[in-house]
Amino acid sequence: MREIFDAELKQIGDGLVEMSRLVESAITRAGAALLDGEHQLAQDVIASDHEIDRLERELDERCVHVLAQQAPVATDLRVVITALRISSTLERMGDLARHVAEVARGRYPALAVPDAARETFVEINQSAALVARRTSELLATRDVALAEEIERGDDVIDRLHQDTFAATLSPDWSGTSQETIDVTLLARYYERFGDHGVSVARRITYLVTGDFEAEQHAPADV
Repeated sequence: MREIFDAELKQIGDGLVEMSRLVESAITRAGAALLDGEHQLAQDVIASDHEIDRLERELDERCVHVLAQQAPVATDLRVVITALRISSTLERMGDLARHVAEVARGRYPALAVPDAARETFVEINQSAALVARRTSELLATRDVALAEEIERGDDVIDRLHQDTFAATLSPDWSGTSQETIDVTLLARYYERFGDHGVSVARRITYLVTGDFEAEQHAPADV
C-alpha cells in the first residue's frame, strides 16, 4: 500500500512541475509578444492557458482521490494539501501570463508599451521569467535555496512596479490615456505574478522545513 501511495504522491509532484513549466513558457512568450508585437505568439499563449487549466483540474482530482482513498495524516497530509494550494497558485500565474498576452494582442499592430516604459518592461519580464524558472526548479528539486532567489526576483518586480507609477505620474510622461492604462495594468499583472511565485516558494519551504511562519506569510492567492 505504501508503494502505491508513494507513486501517487510522485504523480502529483510531477504534475506540479509540468504545470510550472507551462507557466514558465507562457510568461516568457507573453513578454516577447508584448515587447515585439508578435500577434501569433500572443494568440498561442492565450490558447495554451487551457492546458494549464486542464492540468490543474486533473491534479485537484488526483489529490481528492488520494485524500479519500488513502486518508493521509501528518507529513503526507501536508504534502497533498500543499499540492492543492500550489496547483491553484500556478493556475493563477498562467492566467496572469494570458492577461499580458491579451493586452499585446489587443494593441496589435501597435505596441502596448510605449518607448518611455520599454526598458522597465524588458527588465520586469526578465525578472518574472526568472521567478517562473526558479519556481519550476524548486518544485522539481525542493532545494529551498531557490526559494530565496524567487523572493529576490519578486523584490525586483515590486521595485519596477513602483517605477511604472513614478513614470506615469511624472510631468514628462507623454503616453496616451490607453498607454497609461496598459502600463498600469501590465505592471500589476507582473507584480501579482511575482507574488504568486513567492507563495509557491514559501509553501515548499514549509513543506520541506516545517517552518510554519514561512507558510503563514505566503501571499494570498488572489
